Amino acid sequence: MELEAYPDYWGETPALTTATFRFIPDPTAAMAALMAGDLDAFSNMPAPESLPALEADPRFSVVIGTTEGETILAMNHRRPPLDDIRVRRAIAHAIDRQAVIDGAMFGHGTPIGSHFAPHHPAYVDLTGVTPYDPARARALLTEAGVEPGALTLTLHLPPPSYARRGGEIVAAHLAQVGIGTKIIPVEWAQWLDQVFRGHDFDLTVISHTEPLDIDIYARGKEYYFGYENPAFDAIMTSLEETPDETARTNLYGQAQWLLAEDAVNGFLFQFAKHGVWDARLRGLWENSPVQANDLTGVSWAD
Repeated sequence: MELEAYPDYWGETPALTTATFRFIPDPTAAMAALMAGDLDAFSNMPAPESLPALEADPRFSVVIGTTEGETILAMNHRRPPLDDIRVRRAIAHAIDRQAVIDGAMFGHGTPIGSHFAPHHPAYVDLTGVTPYDPARARALLTEAGVEPGALTLTLHLPPPSYARRGGEIVAAHLAQVGIGTKIIPVEWAQWLDQVFRGHDFDLTVISHTEPLDIDIYARGKEYYFGYENPAFDAIMTSLEETPDETARTNLYGQAQWLLAEDAVNGFLFQFAKHGVWDARLRGLWENSPVQANDLTGVSWAD
């Protein structure tokens, strides 16, 4: 995709007159393009394992920032036994969040216990609600009447490396507590059709990158994971009617607690932004407050 600066723009003239965007989802191809000089910048590098080599190369700046991406193991509440809170809690206890971060993201990411960004002022650290505890997971499954080895769930994994790699680690963790998984790799069109719109799944790994999107849990059966809780809905309604920041912070805290206590999904980690660009470039975003690559302040150093 090629962009050109509009000559009649009324505001400040940008330093760049043209920009070309290339779309390279494959981690190996992304690294090769950078090393060959075919790219000047990769705003969110899909190959975190390559960052140490890039950091050691004086041609590049490597900047690790934050995103709004809560990465979750989403569960379909419409399907038994995922409609049983004990099974959902068992799944949450079975997952070692840090192992997923280390294995899929090579150490980059922040563990989360609810659907909320750790850098937000209203964030509450709820990772202790469902800590990694395989013994507790097995006990909850037994309590729910799920015999070891008797449960197999589908696990749909979209293309990004965090989902494919993270999903394999999650599957291994679930196997350790007696839950089998059938891993189904899907392209984005399939994921949107089967999972998001069709609700034809048990589990999926996905990063929700919209800012402050905790309200998606108030969408009920219409939304893809199908969570329903009138108490949560009431909190979202109160937030819409509450301008006071202190009161809003309290409401956000309540909402986070409900999601953690209900083990709505397996909350894994907050996605990190892996920025890699030519060391002579200035003005690229360190963090991603929204899904954008803003070039208005980007320039080449003299």
